[in-house]
Amino acid sequence: MPTRNLSAFFRPRSIALIGASGTPGTVGNTVLTNLMGAGFDGPVRIVNPKRDHIGPYPCRNSISDLPEAPDLAVIAAPAATVPGIIDELGGRGTRNAVIITAGLGKGPGSLGAETLANARRHDMRLLGPNCIGLLVPEVGLNASFAHINPMKGDVAFLSQSGALVTTVVDWAHSRGIGFRSVVSLGDVLDVDVSDLLDYFAADVNTRSILLYLEAITDARRFLSAARLAARVKPVIAIKGGRNEAAARAAASHTGALAASDAVFDAALRRAGVLRVFSLDELFTAAETVSRIKPFPGHRLGIVTNGGGAGVLAADALEGRDAQLSQLTPETVAALDAALPPIWSRGNPVDIIGDAPPERYRAAIEATLRDADTDAVLVINCPTALTSPSAAAEATIAAWDATRRVKPLFACWLGDAAARDARQILSSNGVPNYETPSTAIAGIRHVIRYRNRQELLTRMPPALPEGAEPDRQRVRAIVRRGLAAGGNGLLTSDEAKAMLAAYHIPVALAEVARDPADVGRVAAGILAHEKAVALKIRSADITHKSDVGGVRLGLRSAREAEASAVTMLETARRVMPDARIDGFTVEPMIVRPYGVELIAGVATDPLFGPIILFGAGGTAVEVLADRSIGLPPLDALLARDMIAETRVAKLLAGYRDHPRADHDAIVRVLLGLSRMLVEVPEIVELDINPLLADESGAVALDARVRVAAVAPGRRAEERFAIRPYPSKWIADETTSGDLDVLIRPVKPEDEEFYEEFFDNLTPEDIRLRFFAPVKELSHKFIARLTQLDYERSMAFIAFSPDGKTMLGVSRLALDADRETGEYAVIVRSDLKGRGLGWLLMRKLIDFAADEGVTTIYGDVLAGNRSMLAMCRDLGFKVERYEGDASVVRVSLDVAEAADKVAIADRRADPKSAVA
Repeated sequence: MPTRNLSAFFRPRSIALIGASGTPGTVGNTVLTNLMGAGFDGPVRIVNPKRDHIGPYPCRNSISDLPEAPDLAVIAAPAATVPGIIDELGGRGTRNAVIITAGLGKGPGSLGAETLANARRHDMRLLGPNCIGLLVPEVGLNASFAHINPMKGDVAFLSQSGALVTTVVDWAHSRGIGFRSVVSLGDVLDVDVSDLLDYFAADVNTRSILLYLEAITDARRFLSAARLAARVKPVIAIKGGRNEAAARAAASHTGALAASDAVFDAALRRAGVLRVFSLDELFTAAETVSRIKPFPGHRLGIVTNGGGAGVLAADALEGRDAQLSQLTPETVAALDAALPPIWSRGNPVDIIGDAPPERYRAAIEATLRDADTDAVLVINCPTALTSPSAAAEATIAAWDATRRVKPLFACWLGDAAARDARQILSSNGVPNYETPSTAIAGIRHVIRYRNRQELLTRMPPALPEGAEPDRQRVRAIVRRGLAAGGNGLLTSDEAKAMLAAYHIPVALAEVARDPADVGRVAAGILAHEKAVALKIRSADITHKSDVGGVRLGLRSAREAEASAVTMLETARRVMPDARIDGFTVEPMIVRPYGVELIAGVATDPLFGPIILFGAGGTAVEVLADRSIGLPPLDALLARDMIAETRVAKLLAGYRDHPRADHDAIVRVLLGLSRMLVEVPEIVELDINPLLADESGAVALDARVRVAAVAPGRRAEERFAIRPYPSKWIADETTSGDLDVLIRPVKPEDEEFYEEFFDNLTPEDIRLRFFAPVKELSHKFIARLTQLDYERSMAFIAFSPDGKTMLGVSRLALDADRETGEYAVIVRSDLKGRGLGWLLMRKLIDFAADEGVTTIYGDVLAGNRSMLAMCRDLGFKVERYEGDASVVRVSLDVAEAADKVAIADRRADPKSAVA
């Protein structure tokens, strides 16, 4: 569902409670008490058919008796009455309702289904049912049965657990942390976490978003919304229900390792969401992100009056995202002048247990000013000689003296002795923690979030154009596999042939019908190789080594033939029902420094196709060393997958073992990613082992399982992250006889933008961006080139050789994907050649193909060429309300196709810039 009509949940002008009760301790009474006591300054109406008053509050007997249609309805009535209540409210004009009532159910014929149908008939949005409710402190809204009102703040907390709502609110209240909104989603008939991520991402007064998740129903929508939100503010998630049972049912090694929670973790990482694994971590993260913005660097200075506490903090940094800073000589000199001679003379800065406030201030100020320190953690251990509160005040004074340029964190140990000091720190915006380890965890959260932000905007290297895959050969193999029926498992030689068609190096094998044929084939190979490998050939045997189906290092034809006889007997004894289609014989590849890896593909029930990489060989499940990535991959993501594994240390080289060819491994992972996009029938794939050393990587064994694509479903719909839309690549000729290559934008296109902007006049830039563009920063261009193709599209026009950027058009879709805002710009020296027209037509074609209903744009009134083109294309042109210098143009896409065809024949090629 789209994000329309959500604002009234958070800024209603009037509220009605349906199902209010006068009985203390009931949900209806508790919600009433909270609504009336939270400070909402608009009218709150109460509906109860059996009461004239509940306490001092007058009741209406029915919804029809309400003097106005409430902006927000809160429903705590019996489940059987909820569908009718929603229908009646919708008929009155209400567009938002919080359903606290439980027991509606889901599915055809349920009260929930009837409720949702009634809501959609009136374009009404529903939160719940079976939820704690909704709390918006800024407007005095507490439509819940929570036991406490949260404080005002800038953190949004979205929870799929009602119990977690009350727990987090209670904890935050004691720490002085406030909330922008607290939302209990309940059973989710309508409004889901994706809708709310979109809403709070766009809310400038929300600084960070906390999520408690249990289930996601639409992976693509969720990742798209999460990625958008994480680009602009910290999103921190904790997930319940980490169940790996489904993974054990998978047939392949890859499937067995790709546990659903591991996939979920990979998905959150890809979206830029920071994941935590406990309530303690969530609270720590909330404490940190509610007070500290991401900061550059990762070097931490520690100031403490207790050496042991400083050591514990330093230990917690070991091997993590942050590290201890090395104090400069100037800083050491400043500390020498302010501290006793027995101070630690290093980092952590131990200022000794009797440190008065003046010593705290001097040490903290010097450390904050240190050129090689990016952030400072102050630790206080209670003693009878000093006041924790005075130390806290000195800490704030030191921070103020340095103008709070660098972030400051605090850890005041103890309980009662530290209580007042923590209040001083909190009220001054300093995140504070109860132990050194939680303090370090909080600091790491900020650094990890910043790292995730950098990951979202990295520009992958442009890969050299390789040979096209042999798609025809792959299609033939897939057709044979599907026609064979059974479990869809291909033979190893068929699997290798598919890999080879996508230029993944393989150990090519020859097929032998029987043991005698094995001897003949082996003799031919041994004429130029030292040894051969023999493997059983059967689509029914998943793991050949489990049935004695692999023999290595065979050095004669006689040995190979004898091994085949034994192998056949063993396989028939262990798996008598397996169909055996002979054997494969291949050269024995000997690489003394080779590392056995696994690379593969599995299909997650929620997130669709995933790619796995890790340590391989026969002990692959025992080692359980793997990383998971969501396709499509680029070279940077592939390298990240390699780096996340333990086997990466072996690949880096050690002692006399040279570094493995990482580029070769990356090419294998990218090849698998491409195969997944182009061969939708692949549901599982294993390369095990993938042997890698300094000379490259080669697949020694492989298996693939295929299944027919569901009829009527686009192949790309399988992916949680939409693949690159290559179907829109085309060679075109404009009406002004300009030959161009047009394709969707890629992240690596960043390199073309500087030259492109050099060929734009200042006036054309002003017409496109409504202001001068002062700097072409990486961050600015990343916004233009790194797209979520589910939410936006940009078409770049290049010279036919693909080396010079000539123009670009883009369409940014709303969250509901029903409307989109467009923009077009071409090189100033190419105006009048019809390129702007062609790029605009591409956008309209794309919008029609995606089911977008409306394209709109804001055009400066002086941009006459763009306005003329819009009129020719059938756009409606209106003055922009409140700004006479801007014109709003809009196009009904459903009616545009015919108009575009007509307009093409009489196009004015001078239309170029918007």
